[in-house]
Amino acid sequence: MADESLSILARAGLDRAETEAVVAEALAGADDGELYLEYAQSEGLVFDNGRLSGASYDVRQGFGLRAVAGEAVGYAHAGEVSLDAIRRAGEAVASVKSGHSGVLAEPPAGTNRRLYTDENPIGAPSFAEKVTLLEQIDAYARAKDPRVRQVSASLAGSWQVVEILRPDGTYRRDIRPMVRVNVSIVAGQGDRQEQGSFGMGGREGFGQFVTTERWQYAVDQALRQALVNLEAIPAPAGTFDVVLGPGWPGVMLHEAVGHGLEGDFNRRGESAFAGLMGQQVAAKGVTVVDDGTIVDRRGSLSFDDEGTPTQTTTLIEDGILVGYMQDRQNARLMGMKATGNGRRQSYAHVPMPRMTNTIMLGGSHQPDEILSSVKNGLYMVSFGGGQVDITSGKFVFASTEAYMIENGRIGAPVKGAMLIGNGPDAMRRVSMVGNDMALDLGIGTCGKSGQGVPVGVGQPTLRIDQITVGGTAT
Repeated sequence: MADESLSILARAGLDRAETEAVVAEALAGADDGELYLEYAQSEGLVFDNGRLSGASYDVRQGFGLRAVAGEAVGYAHAGEVSLDAIRRAGEAVASVKSGHSGVLAEPPAGTNRRLYTDENPIGAPSFAEKVTLLEQIDAYARAKDPRVRQVSASLAGSWQVVEILRPDGTYRRDIRPMVRVNVSIVAGQGDRQEQGSFGMGGREGFGQFVTTERWQYAVDQALRQALVNLEAIPAPAGTFDVVLGPGWPGVMLHEAVGHGLEGDFNRRGESAFAGLMGQQVAAKGVTVVDDGTIVDRRGSLSFDDEGTPTQTTTLIEDGILVGYMQDRQNARLMGMKATGNGRRQSYAHVPMPRMTNTIMLGGSHQPDEILSSVKNGLYMVSFGGGQVDITSGKFVFASTEAYMIENGRIGAPVKGAMLIGNGPDAMRRVSMVGNDMALDLGIGTCGKSGQGVPVGVGQPTLRIDQITVGGTAT
């Protein structure tokens, strides 16, 4: 982290002390604020129908200067990193500071944790070697089964350097790598064809992450899902006991519950959980945390985009609402502490409360015990897209792999199952929590107010009683 060749300030020929003085002058009179500097590289390759169908490479660099006064925020950003540009940004944000005390908020605590490598995944392996890897993935998938009709595989990598300067002299630098691999397979038999997909990623270099064993596993899982869906029957509609599998199905928890526990929605009274602190909002046995400290995970950060170290924040404990995810501004306005959840998509965006890795902790039941307890229901293993209304808590999620449960046993696969409900109500309907908590494999991106950031989810096997399922059976 001390390598000054990686410093954005050094790249721009700026002296840190002089820059800090300019920032202090620009933010004098504000309650809070910071200079956020970013340098990022990103690369993507897509291999489709036996050929390289797309490749991209992008570099961005710039800064954002934020002044906070009460509920007001002034923000200016530019792709030019210079003292003149920072001074001009200071003039642009000056209007929000009038009439405020000018007593700066307490600076964030420091951290020397290293949750991921500094390695740049774009630098190695080479572009040609990545194309060869995609060719190998395509050939392996097509050789696995004669029913494979189409293979699409992609590699994506990014490398981001972040520096944060505050007028109180606080300085932070973080180097954030990211890789992701996706495989999608269309399998067909006669006139029918179905798709399966599998993805994985994390804050690692390509060399450690994309091993032969891993990419072959990704292909095997995508093909397995496609073949399962090829045999699927139309899903029934109605009210059922539903079992959710471990890992990625936690995306429902993320959307239906997690967003409702972000500080800004609760401060403004827009969340279905607003005003319920200390009350029972889920079944006993349900504990939900947001943890930004898990090594190498997609949603993890050494510190957030305001300079606050990430932490494990308990949100729901044994069914009781005990916490929110907070950035600095909302925490101060609500009389709470920042939790390291102030995140932004890039230097061109203001930070706001966002999730990192949102997880329901494991319980005491064996997965087989949970499945065998259901006489007639559905077992949902994987989800695709979903929608949620933060204010009402209502959600709709489409399953990409699901099965009937008949007399406690997994039955026929079904296609077109939609889980429909209300976040707080669904959490109260959880009747059994498995002991097999698993994290997703690193594919999540969360959208909020036009900003996308990488996130992680996780949960154990769950039984939810009598929840609405939309189906396609006639």
